[in-house]
Formats: sequence, C-alpha cells, structure tokens
Amino acid sequence: MKIDSHHHLWTLSRGDYGWMSPALGPIYRDFEPADLEPHLQAAGIDKTIIVQAADTVAETEFMLATADATDWIAGVVGWVDMESETAIQDLERLAASPLLKGIRPMIQEIADPDWVLLPSLDRVFDALVDMGLRFDALVLPMHLPQLLSRLETHPDLACVINHGAKPKLSTGDLETWRQNITRIAENTGSFCKLSGLVTEAGEGYTIDTIRPAADHILATFKPERVMFGSDWPVLNLAGTYSDWVGMVEDLTCPLSEAARASIFGDTAASFYGI
Repeated sequence: MKIDSHHHLWTLSRGDYGWMSPALGPIYRDFEPADLEPHLQAAGIDKTIIVQAADTVAETEFMLATADATDWIAGVVGWVDMESETAIQDLERLAASPLLKGIRPMIQEIADPDWVLLPSLDRVFDALVDMGLRFDALVLPMHLPQLLSRLETHPDLACVINHGAKPKLSTGDLETWRQNITRIAENTGSFCKLSGLVTEAGEGYTIDTIRPAADHILATFKPERVMFGSDWPVLNLAGTYSDWVGMVEDLTCPLSEAARASIFGDTAASFYGI
C-alpha cells in the first residue's frame, strides 16, 4: 500500500485560511479531492492523510466530513487550540470519528519560539498520549531544541516532524539543522516526513539541492521512521506531484526494496494506524 502522508484540501470561501493571499498565485484557489485524485492514480498512491491548513476546529470538521466522503483519505490531522480550557473536550469530541489521527498546531507561525514548552500544554500532551493520537510537528530549524525538550518530557508521544523541519536548502546553511535533527532522531522515537523540501530549495533547484537534507533524514531516522508526503497543493509553488514522486524515487533508489516500501507506505500505515 502506497500512502501520501501529507496533503491539504481547501475551500477559500470558508474564510479561515489566514495565511492565504492572491500573491500565492497557483495555490490561491479551491482544491478538492477530484483535483488530487488523478495525481494519486498516476503515482499509484492508494491512501492519503489530509492535514490541517487553518488554525480552526471548523476546518478540522470540514476535513473529517471530506474524508468520510472520500474512500482514499485514510486519516485526518486536525487542529485544536491547545491553550484553550476546552482543548481536551474538543479533542474528545473530534476523536469520536476514527478518521481523526492527530493534531498539528501551526508552531512555525507562533511568535514565541518556546511555545511548545509552555507548562499549560502539559495536560493536552498527556491527553494525546492517553487517547492514542499523534502530534504533527510543524516546526522550523530554530524550534528543534525546544521540540526535543518536549519529547523528552513526553517520551510516549507519537510525533512526526513535518517537512524535515524545513531546512534552509536555498542557502545551504544546514549544519545546525543537521546537529539538531540528529539529536531528535537518536534520542527520541519520533518520525519524519520526507515532504515539503522543494518549497525550501529556492529557484533553479535540482535533486542535488534536495539531496543533502534527504540523505541526512534517511541516515538518521532510517526508512522505518521516514514517510513520503507530497505537501500538495503547496507543492505546486515549486514543482509538480509527479516530479516530487520521481525525485523521492531517485533519492531512495540505492535503498532496499523493503526500505523503499517503508518510506512510500509502511511507515505511514504503522504511525497513523491505517
């Protein structure tokens, strides 16, 4: 089973995509399951995970309804306000649907770089563990030390780092990122998505621009903790679905058939309980 562990769908008229603007050109429009399905078929993708793109519970409810009506969407990574007094009740209500697999706060957009360490969040992380829900970490390189500290206090938290923590591929400034990614891979049981790298690579990128980060992710987390994700349609800002699939196939070509099967499906199936 081949799985795309990370994509979005949105309807602009919903009005809760605060980061969206006409300046984003090719992705400033509605994206529905029918827009993604031909790409999945061409790539032989069987199932997907849809991930939040708005910091509202309403969007999570929209995704759950979309997933319920779409047989190839196997799970939803939603959002709740983790600082709210009702955060746990919101989780419990949303988790009444077996399609809810976890949540993703938009850490990269939060002004406080230490937000993930707030003591007030402890009870919500405890609830995620108790409920068997996952934590998608949308972080930048500067957040990795704080994420490591959170994972050390919650070692049973099922966590996957999105987009490899967005290494600075456009500048090639990767050394600190390498060190901190290595610490997380070696000292926690977290996973990592091989996704979102082309939008960090800058104009005129090639596979050799991507390779240093991809190789490091594969070397540190190992294939059994790495999962393919497209980040479509954000991907459209820098490439196409088929090009990214082909690039990941090329990057993982030296690996065994079993390792490639892990990256393209088995890891995500295990992590998200598909």
